[in-house]
Amino acid sequence: MSQTIIREARGADVAALVAIFAEDELGGHGDTTAPEVFGDYLRAFDRLATSHDQTLYVAERDGKIVGTFQTMIVTSLVGRGSSSMIIEAVQTRGDMRGQGIGAQMIEFAIAEAKRRDLRLVQLASNASRTDAHRFYKRLGFKQSHLGFKMALK
Repeated sequence: MSQTIIREARGADVAALVAIFAEDELGGHGDTTAPEVFGDYLRAFDRLATSHDQTLYVAERDGKIVGTFQTMIVTSLVGRGSSSMIIEAVQTRGDMRGQGIGAQMIEFAIAEAKRRDLRLVQLASNASRTDAHRFYKRLGFKQSHLGFKMALK
């Protein structure tokens, strides 16, 4: 089996990441590989790349992007001013699922949170992703909150 490398994303990775997001039918985010909107993704990548509190990662095998996730560090007065990590946009390329890539990405994020001495790691998952819920529970996450959203666009 090929080795999976987890690293920070680079601008050259954006097209591969967009392709992974665009194949996600459950997410409902409207991601597309249409060339006329690629600039939107590049602008978002530039904002992420310059943020001190957000990091976009890729999982790479044999030089190909096979997964991605993003982390955000949030500091709050709650918990005596502690900081937490939010893991967001966890995706493995469809043809690579079931090979342990998702677990490696999450374990990497948890190790990074521990290295930074953060209070907790949290994530949200679309209610329709029952396979993902089992996956996160298997990795030690506990369901604790009910989430709400309001679409503005």
